[in-house]
Parts: sequence; C-alpha cells; structure tokens
Amino acid sequence: MKLAEAARCLWPVLVLLSAAVPAARGIWLDLPSSGTKCISEELHNHVVVLGDYYAFVGEDYDVNNTVTPTITVKVTSPYGNNLHHQEKVSHGQFAFTTTESGNYLACFGLDGDQHGIKKVTVGIDWKTGIATKDWDSVARKEKIEGLELELQKLEGAVDSIHETLINMINRDFDINRVSENTNERVALYSIMSLGLCIMVSVFQLLYLKRYFRHKKLI
Repeated sequence: MKLAEAARCLWPVLVLLSAAVPAARGIWLDLPSSGTKCISEELHNHVVVLGDYYAFVGEDYDVNNTVTPTITVKVTSPYGNNLHHQEKVSHGQFAFTTTESGNYLACFGLDGDQHGIKKVTVGIDWKTGIATKDWDSVARKEKIEGLELELQKLEGAVDSIHETLINMINRDFDINRVSENTNERVALYSIMSLGLCIMVSVFQLLYLKRYFRHKKLI
C-alpha cells in the first residue's frame, strides 16, 4: 500500500521533470527543389545526440512506397566540424557526443534529378541528453522494473536538470565577464578620447596664441 502511495506521489514530479528535460523531437521538413533546409539546436558540452532521418514522397511515410527519393545529409558543429555526411540516401542515422557549446546544424537537400518528384519530405527524430538512454536495456540489464525503474529515470532526469543549470550558470558568468571586459574597454577608450581631445585643444590654443603674438594682434 505504501509503495502504491509513493508511486502516486512521484507521478506529478515525473511529469514536471519530463517537461523540463529535453526529449525526442519529431520534425518534418518539406525540401525545396534546389538548396537545403536545416534544423538547429543549441547544446552544451558532453551531450549525447541521436538522429534518425528518412525521406519520402507525399504526406505520409510508407515503407512500402516504391518511390524512394535520395537526399544529402550534413551535420556540423558550431565551429563547422563535420559530424555526419551522407549522399544519395533515403534513410540513415547519426550519433555523436558534443564537444563544443553552441548551435548544432543538420541540413538536408535533394540529390540531383528526382525524376519528376514534386514534393519530398524528410522526417527527423532528434534525441538529446536523457532522451537517448535506452531504459528497456537498462531494465533488462539491472533487472529492475516498476517503481524502481521510474526512480532511476527520475534520478537521470534530476542529473540532467542539474547539469543544465550548471551550464546556464557558467554561461551567465561568461556573459557577465564579457560584458564587464567590454565596459572596461569602452571606459578606457572614452578616457583616451577625452585626453586626446584635451591635448589637441591645448595645442590649438598655444598655436593660436603664438600666431596672434607674431602678428602683433595681442
């Protein structure tokens, strides 16, 4: 009875944490006839990313569809490092752990002549952080289930939120440091500009005084 009551008490917490922690995102992109279409997500260091993409014709994905368009896929890091690059594929996956903080970009484009295909859509299943963890495998490996499994999920969610908060604090610290450095440089530049203006004004005053004396105007 106590176990059931504990489970009922934990469910609201689990719901709130699941909303706070990044989860899987399902996205559909209609590709243009030329050029590429991209999605991006801002991530910090040491985040696991899993992606699954598939191209299809029409409104709904059908594995039995005989028309299989091919696409080019490229995933890059914030500093332009190539993390995944495939050409002439209709389905694929990518997985990596982030080593840079910033916007990670995944771009999709049609390959060459698609034989009159008017509309090609790409479905992307994008998972980050705790959403990439295979809890079924964890449950089988550690032989846990029910409330114990939910508690382990809760612990993982708490760790993920804690890490996100630490990264937000560090980012805020970096922003404040950059702001302070900028303010110091602006203040120094202002003082230098004011000093230069005073020096020029004194030089002009001395020059004019000498000039007027030479002309015997004063």
